[in-house]
Formats: sequence, structure tokens, C-alpha cells
Amino acid sequence: MRILDIFIASFIPVLKVLLLTVLGLFLALERVDILGTEARKHLNNVAFFVFSPSLIASSLANSVTIKSVGILWFMPLNILFTYIIGSALGWILVKITRTPRDLWGLIIGCCAAGNLGTMPLIIIPAVCKERGGPFGNADVCYNQGIAYASLSMAISYMYMWLYVYNMVRIFSSKNSEFEVVVIKAADNIDGSTIRHENVSIPLNIGCLPKDISEGNPNPKMPFFTSIKQCFQTFASKLNLRKVFAPSTIGAIIGFMVGVIPQLRKVIIGDSAPLRVVQDTTSLLGDAAIPTVSLIVGANLLRGLKRSRIHLSIIVGIIVIRYIILPILGVCIVKGAIHFGLVNSDHKLYQFILLLQFAVPPAINIGTMTQLHGAGQSECSVIMLWTYILASVSLTLWPIFFMWLICGITCNSPAFNQHRCSVLD
Repeated sequence: MRILDIFIASFIPVLKVLLLTVLGLFLALERVDILGTEARKHLNNVAFFVFSPSLIASSLANSVTIKSVGILWFMPLNILFTYIIGSALGWILVKITRTPRDLWGLIIGCCAAGNLGTMPLIIIPAVCKERGGPFGNADVCYNQGIAYASLSMAISYMYMWLYVYNMVRIFSSKNSEFEVVVIKAADNIDGSTIRHENVSIPLNIGCLPKDISEGNPNPKMPFFTSIKQCFQTFASKLNLRKVFAPSTIGAIIGFMVGVIPQLRKVIIGDSAPLRVVQDTTSLLGDAAIPTVSLIVGANLLRGLKRSRIHLSIIVGIIVIRYIILPILGVCIVKGAIHFGLVNSDHKLYQFILLLQFAVPPAINIGTMTQLHGAGQSECSVIMLWTYILASVSLTLWPIFFMWLICGITCNSPAFNQHRCSVLD
């Protein structure tokens, strides 16, 4: 497989996103005024409550089975590693660059959540269908690749809406939810309060036993009762309705349909009596990525006029996503193979695991910033530059990954004779 073929395969998904972004930018112009402020808000709500949950539910239901869970159990852990490492590096970045606090969730989210939907779903089939491809039989490679990429997308979406969404929500508010838990107004034992930055700081903390809050130095509350009270207070502050976003609920439903044989037979498959439900869900899910890309492009118009994103932040995100994360990903996947966590014969599976560390930020972060009304323009600027450079990153890293997996270069004479095996 030639380097030019890999470049084309890698650039196609990037080009699609960029074209949709440009279209969204055009529709947001004052002369056109199709995607104005109110239109973006309503369209974003449709994407949040309908399109994204449908995409996750349909992908999980199609790709997840009891057998695949047993074989591909390392993939959720691998994606979790990308989130943990990306979050840690993003936290360091916001501290070094002194990013405004309301943008912390956006920056950390861009470093943690990669586009594991559009990119693998286009790159993997393109690599498999090329004559002389590195992963053996084209049909087997294609079917396996679609299953791997769909599972990767579904798991990533579940993590993203459970973690990144709530992080953006917390930091985008003027007084974050974390701060409110500690400094929300409440009366102390004298009925007075302490004021700090126009926020009331309570002397009575809900997780403390009642006897202590009333000034009794010798509380008699049982230990387990105290723990129960603390948990109830935490749960009330956490607001599970916000934690379990519609996409998270969609992931739970899709996973249940996939792994429960009785539900799967009824809904999934050409002969399933309720297959129309899955077809409708897939149809709605197909609109998620184009819709979000249009919204990002519309927000870009404002970002080009005024943005608080400094060059150092953009460079930092690019370095984290396109240099540090792929290098660490190689170490993690190779370590997993060494310790027997990943089968060394499953070459295509290894390629997917490595690719998960080298993709640009998830485009759905734009939906999250639009929902909470903070960082929309900054998010669009970040997406613009990271996706422009993604064409280079998604060409060089896949070439290196295939060389690493197959043990030979893609343009060597032996390349067409030595094919990497695929999981049967």
C-alpha cells in the first residue's frame, strides 16, 4: 500500500469535516442568517437529545455481543487510558498557559476526548479495501474493521458524554458545581454566614454529623449513618440527571440490546420482527456528525472575530494530541501485548488500539460548549487548527503503526508478500 493511498484515506474524513465546517460558517453569515444564534441553539438541542443518543445506541447494539466483550475487553480500557492521560496533560497545559477558568473544561476535554467515530470508520475501511493492504483478505478486514471502529466510537461517546460533558458543564458556570458543593449559602449555628467573592460560605457542612453542626463536640451518630448522610448529600449535589446525559442513556440501552440475546434477536438483524426500530435509530444517528460539524462551523465565525484562545494553548493541544499521546499509546499497546492482554496475532485490532491515540479532538465537544453557552468560539478555533493538521498526523502515524505491527515498511518490496493476519 503506497504512502499516497494512506494519505488519501486519512485525509478524506478530515476533508469531510472541514467542508461541513465551511458550510456551517457560510450559513452563519449575516447575509445568509440560516444558522444564527437561536437556530444554532435549537439545532444543538436536537443533536444533543436525539441524534447523538441514536448514534451511540445503534452503534453499540450492532457491534457489541457477549463474544465480542470477551475478545475485545481491552478496548474500553485502552480508550480510558487516552482519557486519563489526555486529562492529566490538559490539566498541566491550562496551568502553564494560565487559561481562564471557564475554559478549563474545554481545553482538558480537547486533550482527553479524541474523534473515535468519524476517523476510524473511514480510515479503516479505506485501508482494508486497498489492493495489497497490510491486513490480509479485504472482505474479512473490512467486516472486522467496521465492528472494531463501531465499538470504538460507541465506547468513546459513552466516556465523552459521561466525563467531558460534565467537566465542561462544571467549569463553564460562573461558580462551578464543585465550588457550590463547598460554598453554597447556608446558615451557621448563629444564623450568620461568611461571605467571599459574593458567595456565601456555610459553616455547616452537609457531610458532617448533625451533632457536630449543632456544636456538640461529642457526636453520637453511628459511623454508617454518617456515611449514608454524606452519600445522600453528595448525590443531591451531583444531580444525576445532568451526569446521565441522553447519550449516556443511549449507550446503556444499546449495550443491553447488544449483550442480551433475547433483545438482540428481536431488534437486530434482517429477520428481526422489530428491526424497524434499529433502522430508525441508525437513520437518526447518521445525522449526528454532520449536524455537529455545521454548528462548529457556525460558531467559528464568532471565533475568527474574537477569541480568548492564545496560540500557546492551540500549540499545546496539538503537541499533546499528535505527538505525546501517540508515543505513549505505542508504549501502552506494546506493553499490553507483552503481558498477554492483547493477542499478538490480532494485527488489525492492534492497529485500531494505536489509532485511538492519534486522532484529533472529538467534534462533539462543540455541542457541549453550545449547550452551556461558554467557549463556543474558542472551541471552533481549536477544531479548525487541529483538523487542518490532522491530515498530516493521520498520514504519518498510521504508516508508522503499520510498520510497527507488520515489522516491515509499507513501500518495501516484501510488503505485498507479507500480510498481517486478521482475527477470524
